[in-house]
Amino acid sequence: MKVSEVTGYALSSPIEPPQDRSFHGGTRRLNKRDVVLVLVETADGRQGFSTAGASSSEMREYFEGDSQGTFADVIGGSVAEALEGRTVDKIADAAGYISETDLPAHLRTEAISAIDVALYDLRGKELGIPIYELLADAYGSEPTKRMPLYASAGMYMEPEGYARQAEVIAELGFFGYKYRPGIGPDGDRRTIDLLADALTETEFMLDVHTWWKLRRSYGDDTVRELVEYATEAGAYWIEEPVKPNDHEGYATLAETGAPLAGGESKDSPNSLVELGKTGAVEFLQGDVRHHEGFTGCEPAVQYCHGRDVEFVPHNFGTWLGLLANAHLVAAAPGTRLLEYPVFEDDPLFDEPTDPGMYPFDLAFDIIEGEPAVEDGRLTVPDGPGLGVDVNLDVLEEYAFVDGPWTEFHYDDE
Repeated sequence: MKVSEVTGYALSSPIEPPQDRSFHGGTRRLNKRDVVLVLVETADGRQGFSTAGASSSEMREYFEGDSQGTFADVIGGSVAEALEGRTVDKIADAAGYISETDLPAHLRTEAISAIDVALYDLRGKELGIPIYELLADAYGSEPTKRMPLYASAGMYMEPEGYARQAEVIAELGFFGYKYRPGIGPDGDRRTIDLLADALTETEFMLDVHTWWKLRRSYGDDTVRELVEYATEAGAYWIEEPVKPNDHEGYATLAETGAPLAGGESKDSPNSLVELGKTGAVEFLQGDVRHHEGFTGCEPAVQYCHGRDVEFVPHNFGTWLGLLANAHLVAAAPGTRLLEYPVFEDDPLFDEPTDPGMYPFDLAFDIIEGEPAVEDGRLTVPDGPGLGVDVNLDVLEEYAFVDGPWTEFHYDDE
C-alpha cells in the first residue's frame, strides 16, 4: 500500500443543555463528546478509517492541556509527514515510522493506534476480506462472528436509577451491566444491594476509577471494604479499583478473592501485558484505539490465551470503534466478550426507559446503517475491512467545538 494522504478530522457531538452529575464531593459537567476521525488514503484511491477519542479513565487529553482538536493536527502534521509517500507492505512498519517523529510518547501511542486500525481497514479492502479473517490467519484461530455484549452505562445517579437502568439492560438480553459508582460509600453499597436483588441472569460490573481519581477519594480502607462488599454480592468484576500503575494495590485487593479488571489506562502494549503478568487481574482490558491497534493488542491477547486471565476489550466511543474492537474479539483466541457503551436515544433500543448515559449522537451517525445487534449479541460485519461505510456527512454536521468535554467541580472549591 502506498500512502498518499493522512488526515485527522476533529469532531464534536454537543450535549445541549450540558448535564450535571453529582458525585461524592462534587459535580461533573458533561458538555460534549469529541472524536477524531482518521482517514488514510492510498495511491489507488482506497480509503481506510479509524477513530480516536476519550481513550481511558485517566483521560490525559482533558487534564493535561491536550484536546481532540490538537490531536487532529498531530495526525495531519507529524504523522502525515512520516507516512505520506511511503509504501507500507507490513502494517506493523507504520509504527516504526511514527516512532521516528518527535511526538511525546502518549501522542505517538494514540497515533500508532489510529493508523494501525485504518491500515487494517485498507488491507481488508485491498484483499476483499474482513479484518477478522486477516487476524484469524495471524492467530491461527477459527473466527467467532457472533459475540455477547455487556452494556456500559450508569453514571452518578441515585441507587434506584442504576437499578431501573440495569433492569432495562437485562430485558434487552445483554450479558452484563457495567456502571460507574462514586456517589459515596453508603450510596455505593445501596446500589450493589439493589443490583444484586434485581439481576438474576444478567451480571453486574463496577467501573470504580472514581474512587481514586477524584479529589475526595475514598481512601484505601474504604476501597478495600467496598471491593469486598461487591465481591460478596456477586459482582462479575470490579474495574480499576486503584491507579493504573499501582500493581501492588491490585495485588493486595486480589488477595481478598475479588475478580478485578484493568488495563484500559495502561500507556503501552508492554505495560498492558505487565499488568496481566501480576496475576492480580482476571480480566485484561486492552483497546485497539489506545494500545497501538490490532498489532499492539496481539501480545496481550496471546499472553491471556490459556491462562486464568481473559482479554476483554475496553470500548467507550462510537459505533466505528465498537466494530473495530469487535473484529479483534471475533478472531482472538480465548476472547468472547465486548463492551457496548450505551448512550441516550440509541437507535437500536425502543424502550420506555432510556438506559443511556448521556447524548452522543455522533457515535451512531458516524457510520451508514447500524451494527447487527440482537438479544444482546453483536454479529461482526463480513464486508471488506471494517465492513461498514463511514458517513462523511458528519464532517459538516459535527463541527469541532473548543473547550473541555467534561469538567469537575468540587464542593470545597
